Amino acid sequence: MRHDVFIAGFGGQGVLLAGNLLSYAAIIEGKNVSFFPAYGVEKRGGAAMCTVVIADGEVGSPVVGNPSVAVILNQISLDKYGAKVKPGGVCIINSSLVEVSTFRRDDCETILIPMNEIAMELGDARMVNMVAVGAYAAKTGAVALTSLTAALKEALPERNHKYIPANVKAIEAGAGRVTR
Repeated sequence: MRHDVFIAGFGGQGVLLAGNLLSYAAIIEGKNVSFFPAYGVEKRGGAAMCTVVIADGEVGSPVVGNPSVAVILNQISLDKYGAKVKPGGVCIINSSLVEVSTFRRDDCETILIPMNEIAMELGDARMVNMVAVGAYAAKTGAVALTSLTAALKEALPERNHKYIPANVKAIEAGAGRVTR
C-alpha cells in the first residue's frame, strides 16, 4: 500500500499543519511516512505546499512529481498544480475559493467541497485545513479518522490542545462530504 498527496494553498491556511497531521496519523498506525514541506518565506499569505507519502514499505523519496491526490485550497494552486495530478487520480478542491470552470481534467476525479463555508459554520475559519484532511482521509483510506484525532495531540502545540474537539468536528465534517 502506498498513498501520496500534494496539499497546496497560501500561508495561513494550515497547509503544513495538515501534512504534519497526516504524517503523525500514519506513524500512529505503524506506517512509514515522508513529509516534505515548502513555503514562501517572503510574507504571510505566500505559497504553501507539502507532499506526504504514506506506505507500508519503504518510502524512497519525499518528492512527488505527479501525485495520486491533490488537495487544493486556493485558485493559484489549482492553476499551477492541477495538471500535475496523475491520470486516474483525485483533486479535492476548496470550492469556496476556487473557480473550476477552466479546470479541464476528464482523467481524474474532482471533488468540490466548500471548505471555508464548512469551517465558518463550525465557528472558525482556520479549520479549513482540518476539513480538507478529513475529506482526504475519508476518500483514500490512507489513515483512519481515529488516527487523525489521536495525532492532533502531536501535531498541535500544547497551548492549542483546547481546540482539539473543534478540530475533530472539522475533520468529521470534511469526511462527511466524500464517499469512498
